[in-house]
Amino acid sequence: MYTDFSKLRNIGISAHIDSGKTTLTERILFYTNRIHAIHEVKGKDGVGAKMDSMELERERGITIASAATHCEWKGLHFNIIDTPGHVDFTIEVERSLRVLDGAILVLCSVAGVQSQSLTVDRQMRRYRVPRLAFVNKCDRSGANPLRVKDQLREKLQHNPVLMQLPIGLEDKFEGVVDLVTMKAVRFSGKDGEVITESEIPAELQEQAAKAREEMLDAASMFSDELTEAILEDRVTEELVKAAIRKGTIELKLTPVFMGSAYKNKAVQKLLDGVVDYLPDPTEVVNEAHDLAADEQKVVLSIDNDKPTVALAFKLEDGRYGQLTYLRIYQGRLSRDMFITNMRTKKDHRVGRLVRMHSDEMEDIDAAGSGDIVAMFGIECNSGDTFTDGKVKLNMTSMHVPDPVISLSIKPADSKSETNMGKALRRFTREDPTFRAGIDEESGETIIRGMGELHLEVYIERMKREYNALVEVSPPQVAYRETVSQRAEFAYTHKKQTGGSGQFGRVCGYIEPCEQPYEFVDDVVGGAIPREFISAVEKGFRSMLGKGRLLGFPVVNVRVVINDGASHAVDSSDIAFQEAARGAWREGFDRAKPRLLEPIMRVGVETPSEFSGGVLGTLMQRRAMIVGSQEDGGLVRIEAEVPLAEMFGYSTTLRSSTQGKAEFSMEFSRYLPVPTAMAEELMSKAAGKKAAEGGKK
Repeated sequence: MYTDFSKLRNIGISAHIDSGKTTLTERILFYTNRIHAIHEVKGKDGVGAKMDSMELERERGITIASAATHCEWKGLHFNIIDTPGHVDFTIEVERSLRVLDGAILVLCSVAGVQSQSLTVDRQMRRYRVPRLAFVNKCDRSGANPLRVKDQLREKLQHNPVLMQLPIGLEDKFEGVVDLVTMKAVRFSGKDGEVITESEIPAELQEQAAKAREEMLDAASMFSDELTEAILEDRVTEELVKAAIRKGTIELKLTPVFMGSAYKNKAVQKLLDGVVDYLPDPTEVVNEAHDLAADEQKVVLSIDNDKPTVALAFKLEDGRYGQLTYLRIYQGRLSRDMFITNMRTKKDHRVGRLVRMHSDEMEDIDAAGSGDIVAMFGIECNSGDTFTDGKVKLNMTSMHVPDPVISLSIKPADSKSETNMGKALRRFTREDPTFRAGIDEESGETIIRGMGELHLEVYIERMKREYNALVEVSPPQVAYRETVSQRAEFAYTHKKQTGGSGQFGRVCGYIEPCEQPYEFVDDVVGGAIPREFISAVEKGFRSMLGKGRLLGFPVVNVRVVINDGASHAVDSSDIAFQEAARGAWREGFDRAKPRLLEPIMRVGVETPSEFSGGVLGTLMQRRAMIVGSQEDGGLVRIEAEVPLAEMFGYSTTLRSSTQGKAEFSMEFSRYLPVPTAMAEELMSKAAGKKAAEGGKK
């Protein structure tokens, strides 16, 4: 358990996909002696990177789930979370940043600030996470770290400060110039473990002096002492580091480091940067809501002796039951102590407490404030707060984006059905952006998520981890049926089977209306006795669930009855219900029935340079543009689009905007389906019916 909190760092590594996050984490683990051999992400040696422990991750060469580890560097303890870069797994980044004190934003020195860099930066701002920028891949052809520094200012509105300059670039990249110590630092040996410092090369001295001046100028804004020292020419390393640390923690500076994780260059200097510039847990303000005082905000203190407050930020189904990742914000956790889930108010005993190293675990007896650990065997949800019962505090929850894509799945056989249920229960508890449920109308199992890759990965995991084979198809659109004109009916239900029979006659008309359904009784003179009116209404209502075109529910109809007849012996509730059903069939078919389709209100946010292309993608989908507005380089387009046209839209939108746009969608209203489309739907349904009849 740590008592000197200044020696603790909780950091995350986040970036656009393929910027080298996992490769960088692999090098950090190697230089801090956590692993003794370096393996590559797309491992030709069949091992793969340490932090990509899932078989699927190693096959695809991408990170799917965030992984936690810990290591020691220069006497400090680092808790590190390596997060996915793909936008489909954005919740993994979201929940990691929620519990971290600082972050490394990795950028590719060729591609610079990319679409997911913007998303990750937005998430860091949401949780006020101080960050360092690491411009990776300086060995690649076309590398230009200084251009990336400018992009940080232009595209992300950071205040970037160069801490280093590259010595050579592309295949001539040797190392970096440290602008704090004004030394050239080179990395040699088999794995870049030999560090040599020397004088700055003559051709870089002028550039280094200018860059240092700019760095001191930016840093002096955060320290009067440094400003005086600059004027008196007595600048020390400690003064520079203290000023930059202050600016970074206040989110007003972004120190920029550079190197090549793949070529084992300058990673150690980045680790020094984490020590020097990112906050320890005591330098970050964390708040909770006091449930005993009308949810007033309370500032938590990093103190092992205070009442315990911890947040469950990630769940996994481990070999020994549910594995819950926790960040301890106050107090301590130890084996066998009792903790209370503030959502369910249930008490739990902490059985097994572990530190995670990717998929490996190290048992521990206790952990203190500011630490990130995991515990076994406690049922809870992602985002639950645990206390030791002495306080009633609840941590603010994390932002969970709404799913944007859905698929219909059905099990291939009865064994898969049971296993699919188990898999869906587990996945929905682990991942708040993955939703599953039964569609009431179609009876289909619908899964929803953040993108096609997101759902593809879960379907693959069902097959591998649960042996559940599923068939996938786009979900059925919830159409409706209605009538377009008034039509009269006069139907007599007569059934004679010996003894008392059934008799009921219902007359009236059916017409369109604004309400979902209306029943009007205009019968006079007792043509239908009063005691049978409710049976007539019941008969009509029973027909609303299944229309006569494609079997979808019927809406916006008014049924008016104005005449009828009864029989003293043969009339009954059942007879009049049957008469109403016959009258409905007669009237509905004459009233020119038509299909209605759900229209969605779609909002797209895109950088202004892509707005023309986005409008094009919407118009191709029969959209009606409602309006658009521009705000600070972002354009928001509002449109009404038929739901049937929105399947696969997330993929189209990403490819047409380099992944920089996002959209939201909610139900607006029902409108008639164009005639040609309605005919196509009906002929498809007739073909399907005929095929099924042929099988029988």
